[in-house]
Amino acid sequence: MAQLRQDFDQFVKRDTEVIVVGPENQDAFKTFWRENNLPFTGLPNPNHSVLRLFGQEIKLFKLGRMPAQVIVDKAGMARYIHYGNSMSDIPDSEEILTLLDKLNAEQEHQAEVHEESNYQV
Repeated sequence: MAQLRQDFDQFVKRDTEVIVVGPENQDAFKTFWRENNLPFTGLPNPNHSVLRLFGQEIKLFKLGRMPAQVIVDKAGMARYIHYGNSMSDIPDSEEILTLLDKLNAEQEHQAEVHEESNYQV
C-alpha cells in the first residue's frame, strides 16, 4: 500500500478511484487507515464477498486470500483483473497506470467513433 500512497496523485490525475478491499473487520481497517494516513478508500470485507464476485481465490494453506487487482470502469465493467500467487505477486503502480492510460485511450476513441457515427447521414 505504500506504493499506492506514493503514486496516489498519478491515479487522481487519471480520474481513478483507488479502493483497497481487505479481510479485516471495520475496526481494524479504521485503525490501520488512521495510523497510516492513507489517502484512498479502504473497504473491510471479512466475509470475502466483494472480491469473490471477481473470482478472487481464498487459499487456507497460504493464510487466506491471494492478492488481486481489479480495474473497473465507470460503467461498472471489470476491464482488468490480476490474480496474484503470493503477496509478492502484485503489479507495480507503473504497470497499472499504463493499463489505465490504455483503457482511457480506448474509451476516448470509442466515444469519438460514436460521435462521428451520429453525424453521418
